[in-house]
Amino acid sequence: MNQVTEKSIGIDGEVFPDRRAALPRRTLKGAALSFNKGFGAMECVVRNESRNGALLVFGDTLAVPAVFDLAVNGTARPRAARGRWRSRTTVGIELV
Repeated sequence: MNQVTEKSIGIDGEVFPDRRAALPRRTLKGAALSFNKGFGAMECVVRNESRNGALLVFGDTLAVPAVFDLAVNGTARPRAARGRWRSRTTVGIELV
């Protein structure tokens, strides 16, 4: 049996390889995103992260912008981020 990290199954049942450049590791950290030149801000929880991206959890993702700066608690400085996909409560991001 192959791990989910090696192969994924699409809605149609077709098996395809995982396209992520780096595998994520589980985390549970608080974070804040800022946008609109620092005039807008939101808080979230980082559920997993990798070198190139992260999974953010919100109460509702309706107001989450496509591009923002992400400051994770315990890190030195914010990083630019871009949303890659979203559901009702989660957003997958790419760190730029």
